Amino acid sequence: MTGPNEWFGGAGAARRWAGAEHGSGSVLAIALLGAIATVTMVLLPVLGLLSVGQSVRSAADAAALAGADTASGLIPGVPCEAAQRAAELNAAHLSGCTIDRLNVTVTVARTAGGFTLLGRARAGPPDPG
Repeated sequence: MTGPNEWFGGAGAARRWAGAEHGSGSVLAIALLGAIATVTMVLLPVLGLLSVGQSVRSAADAAALAGADTASGLIPGVPCEAAQRAAELNAAHLSGCTIDRLNVTVTVARTAGGFTLLGRARAGPPDPG
C-alpha cells in the first residue's frame, strides 16, 4: 500500500518544491520598489504643474487688480499696461485684456513642462445689486 507522500513524489519532492520558492520575496520587493519609483516619476511633474497653475491664477488676479486700480484712477497710467507689468512680475505674460468701464478682465499665460497654462481674472467695483 502506498502512502500520501509516495503519490506526490515522496518527501524529496516536498523539499524540491520548498526550494523553488526560495528568494521569491526579494523578487517581489524589487518589483514593488520599481512600481513605486515609476509612479513617483510620473506624478512629480504633474504635481509640479499644479503648483505652476496656481501661480498663473495668482498672476491673473494680480494683473486684473492692477488694471482695475489704474482704470479707477487710483494709480495713473493705462490699465492694460499696468496689468502687463503685474503679469510679468509674476513670471507670466498678458495674453488678453478687456476694459468695461471700471472692470478689467485679463488672461495670462505661462509655459511650463511643454504645456501652456492659462489664468483668467476679473477685477473692478462690485456690481450694484
